[in-house]
Parts: sequence; structure tokens; C-alpha cells
Amino acid sequence: MYHSYILYILDTYICEFLIIMYGMRIEIRFHGRGGQGAVTAAELLTKAAIKEGKYAQGFAAFGPERRGAPVLAFTRISDEPIEIRSQIYEPDVVVVLDPSLVFSKAITQGLKVNGTLVLNTGRQINEIAQTFSGYKLAVVNATEIALKHIGAAITNTAMLGALIKATNVVKLESILDEVGVRFGKSNIDAVIETYEKTEVLEWAQISQIGKK
Repeated sequence: MYHSYILYILDTYICEFLIIMYGMRIEIRFHGRGGQGAVTAAELLTKAAIKEGKYAQGFAAFGPERRGAPVLAFTRISDEPIEIRSQIYEPDVVVVLDPSLVFSKAITQGLKVNGTLVLNTGRQINEIAQTFSGYKLAVVNATEIALKHIGAAITNTAMLGALIKATNVVKLESILDEVGVRFGKSNIDAVIETYEKTEVLEWAQISQIGKK
């Protein structure tokens, strides 16, 4: 257990060193349903990254969203110019906007070992941690927060707050600026509350839960 934690700490510092020295690319896949704004979430994240001086792409899997149907959207962020233009098949991070998709096998398909899962669910993080062992896990009830602030179960902006809490891929302030320009104060409030309420477990911590 202690050995796993030490390996995690070393892995974290090595990754941070590589990012500082050479620049790194992070690839994010959004899972949602048509009408929930997965494509918009990818677009807002892309704009926030570009605003910070990074290179970024945001795009959907198969054209426009169909309401209620499963939808994939993607964001690539890098410190260096991005030449690849394909879909993302092995993401570093997966964000799930709809609670009904949380236990779908599709969400972990291709997700890198020790990758990050950001889930919208009403379940407690310790209840589902073992289901997603091997990944960093972030959990929040974004639907409840979206209903409170927006009056609809549209979780795309709220889940950007959860994504930032779990990854720090861009600054929270950059996301708030983009969300404010596009949607206004109610969505900003949803992002902030989701950020504050998101629970995060590292993969080493999840392995410890299984041994209790």
C-alpha cells in the first residue's frame, strides 16, 4: 500500500518535470447525450486553453448532436503545435456528463492506464471507486447543481468545473471567463459549485480502499 503511494508520487513529479521541460499533450473525451452540450463543453475548454497561450483543438465525433442519443466530443491541449487531426482513441481523461452512462463499458474504452475519470453521478465516491480501480476518479452530482442554478439537467458547464478540479488542465478563471461570455452568471455559479463539491481519489487511494 505504502509502496503504491510512493510510486504514485514519483509518477506525478516525473510527469510535472516532463511537462515543464518538454511540453506535453493531454487528450480529453466527453461522453454525453444529445442536448446536454458535450460539444459546447469541448469548445469552451478549447477556447480557455488557447486564451492561456496553449494550442488546442475541440471537435465532435460525428457531426451535430441528436437529442438523447449518445454523443462524443473531444479536446486536445498541448504546449506545442498540434499536427494530428484524428479522433481521440486513447484519452488521458474521460468526462461523463450523463449519469446513465457512468457504468457503460464505452467510457473506459481506450482510457490510458492511470488515466482520469470525471463522472456526473449521485453515488458517493467510495461506493463506486472499486469499479474504476486503476484510474484517478473524480465524482460530483452535477445534475443536481445544474438544476439548482440553470433550471435544467444540462451539465456541460458544470462538469467543466469538475474537470478542472481533477486535472488543472487550464485555470478555473479561464473557464469562468469563457462560460460567462457564452452563458452568463447562472452557469458561472454552476461551474464554481461543481468545482467546490467534486471529490477526487487518486488511483493509489482507490487501491487502499479495496484493502480495507
